[in-house]
Amino acid sequence: MNALLVVTRDLPEWLMYDSISPTRQLNLLYIILDSIFIVALLAFFIWKKRYRTLIFALLGGVIYVIVDYCGFYLASHSREIYIWSEELMEWQEASGGQYFWILFWMSMSYGITNFAFMWVCVTRDKLWKYILFFIVVWWLMIPSISEIGSDATILTYRSTGAYHSWMAVALIVCYFALAVYFVIKKKPIREILILFVIGFAVQFCWEFAMLINGIRPMSWDGMSLKTLLVDSLIETNLGMPAVWVIFMVWDHFMDEALKRRPGRLPVDLEAEQLVTEMNADGSVTIASDDTAAVLSDDAGNDGDGQN
Repeated sequence: MNALLVVTRDLPEWLMYDSISPTRQLNLLYIILDSIFIVALLAFFIWKKRYRTLIFALLGGVIYVIVDYCGFYLASHSREIYIWSEELMEWQEASGGQYFWILFWMSMSYGITNFAFMWVCVTRDKLWKYILFFIVVWWLMIPSISEIGSDATILTYRSTGAYHSWMAVALIVCYFALAVYFVIKKKPIREILILFVIGFAVQFCWEFAMLINGIRPMSWDGMSLKTLLVDSLIETNLGMPAVWVIFMVWDHFMDEALKRRPGRLPVDLEAEQLVTEMNADGSVTIASDDTAAVLSDDAGNDGDGQN
């Protein structure tokens, strides 16, 4: 019996899409292969000494676990998971342990890849094109590869009506605050647009990959398209202003290899700024990258203007 037909008959409200309801249908092989890819991606960051990217990606995974398991599942009860039973030939709700491990994998997977995607774009890592290529191609290819295993045996569902509106409000507030900061500091406003495009593109890429590969059910009333666009606009994008702030603060102290930056200001998104400091003796230190020049405050004169 086709498992997906059972979903359509037994749980029709899941596929009616009268609201934005992200749904996934996948099998165990998908989880195994994706876990291997995530480990390989983290190993690549270590190999290339992308330690900040590694830490930030792992932080993203932890944040997603907290949000999805503690927030969506335990607190709001908006997350549901069903496992296909070959014995009963029907979907059975997952046990507590199954909930945890499936959500742990799903959150770590998308948390790590999403945050790595955002980080290499914001930092403009010289390897960003390669990293994004591997991540996006994997998102597109893994559904087809996992079909070697079996039909979908795991189904996840999440309703969004309870919190999407508040997430949209938070997104507007965060981007508005960032815009005010850019105006005060006279930074180019196009950088905010770049951040918004990055935040949208991250989730759009994997949402689109799941939709065209059947991981997300396709509906013909437009709700699957609405889920794709609204989720991409709001969910991951909500964190982009915070990602930029974290980068600017962190870059003040350490480079990508976690080496301390003495006397450095954060790197601007457009170009590295000159660092200017007034020393205790009245001299001015101007530095860019690893070079520095110390200029006397009055060309070698002492405090009373005499040589």
